Amino acid sequence: MNYAIIAAGEGSRLAQEGVAKPKPLVELNGEPMILRLMNIFNRCNAESISVIINDFMPEVKEFLDTLKFDIPLNIVVKSTPSSMHSFWELSKVMKPGKFCLTTVDTIFREQDFAKYIEAFEQDNRNDGMWAVTPFIEDEKPLYVDVNKSMNIKAFCDEPFDGAKYVSGGIYAMSDKAFPILNQCIEKGISRMRNFQRALIENGMRLKAFSIDKIIDVDHASDIDVALAFINEK
Repeated sequence: MNYAIIAAGEGSRLAQEGVAKPKPLVELNGEPMILRLMNIFNRCNAESISVIINDFMPEVKEFLDTLKFDIPLNIVVKSTPSSMHSFWELSKVMKPGKFCLTTVDTIFREQDFAKYIEAFEQDNRNDGMWAVTPFIEDEKPLYVDVNKSMNIKAFCDEPFDGAKYVSGGIYAMSDKAFPILNQCIEKGISRMRNFQRALIENGMRLKAFSIDKIIDVDHASDIDVALAFINEK
């Protein structure tokens, strides 16, 4: 399994709230968030890890340069206008095949993530598997409409009758998604949620995998929330 991390955001809200470190280097249990992800990926059969960071936080690049992994580590340094554009830049260096993409501030329990990856690795019927959650705490959640078999029908900006899940910001898919991503870029489409809609429109078969809780670190107060969450017994 190949993995990719989008860590190119500005982290402006954290900075405004007094957090001095760039978001990827914010520590949970003494471990920078970006390293926590990479270590989890490595324990989940990683064949390669690709990371995009922005070009105005050199300390993140300096930190990544100190890391030693036994698998290829691809680092892209570029500021982009959206997470979808960051994904597009990553797609240029990623190995072909199945992969899992997430943002650097997505926090989950490792055991939940491992079950999700195992399910995707064993799935030969679908083109992608999205981690979804009934835990809604995002300021602008993306609601995921599924049928009884957890096949994804649509991605919605607003809640709908019977809405149960939102996107957890963790996307596993095959490289069949890359041509659709390229089309989105060519058409001037932006935002990951619009790329996700394009996948459905182009006939990609996407499955939802429910994880009871996934949270994001967007504010300084979220750091303590994330710590309490991952340390729950």
